[in-house]
Parts: sequence; structure tokens; C-alpha cells
Amino acid sequence: MKIIKLILCTLFGLMFINAGLDKFLHYMPIPPIEPEMQKVNEAFGTIVWLMPLIGFIELIGGLLFIIPKTRALGAIVILPVMVGIIIHNAVYMPEGLAIAGVLLLINIWMIIDNREKYKKLICS
Repeated sequence: MKIIKLILCTLFGLMFINAGLDKFLHYMPIPPIEPEMQKVNEAFGTIVWLMPLIGFIELIGGLLFIIPKTRALGAIVILPVMVGIIIHNAVYMPEGLAIAGVLLLINIWMIIDNREKYKKLICS
């Protein structure tokens, strides 16, 4: 079970590191998108600080998630982005919900797995 957790957490972290880096370096090709989605992307683009902030959170969260000692913090850091991904996919791209759902489940699993660490924050 430990090896499965290590592999899933490493892949999860690498996916978010990749997504975060792409927000700064723009190396992944953008597939053709529907006009409604194009409007959403343009709206996000008008908020000049939003994508760099999300990219930074994805990058840091992904790095923290890979390292077992910092995984609990990484799971919490990446959770708001993960919720945004789920909502975005539910509204605009339902075909992406399967992958997003699996990622959310991995994130929730790590939060539950580290619940003892969070108790110190809540019940101090």
C-alpha cells in the first residue's frame, strides 16, 4: 500500500508541477475550444495576477505533495485549486470530470491520511 501511495502522490504532484510551470512558460499546446470557453479564458486573462497565482500555488502544492514530510501541507495548499478544477469541469468541460474526480479523491485520501497533523492546528 505504501508503494501505491508513493506512486500516486508522485504522479499527482508532477501533474500539478507541470500545470503550474505551464502557466509561466506556456509550453503545452492549447486545443481548440468552444466559443463559450474562449470567453471564460479571456475573462480570466483580464485579471493579470490570477493565472500566475494559480500557477504558483500549483507548483508549490505539487512539490509539497511529492515529499512525504510535507504532503499534509501540500494537500491543504492544493485543495482550493482542486475544488476550482472540479467546478470548472462540471460547468464547462464535463468530459474532464473523470480525471479531476480521481485527483480530488487522491487529495482527499491524503487529507484523511494526515488528519492527526491537522488536529494540532485546530485543537491547540
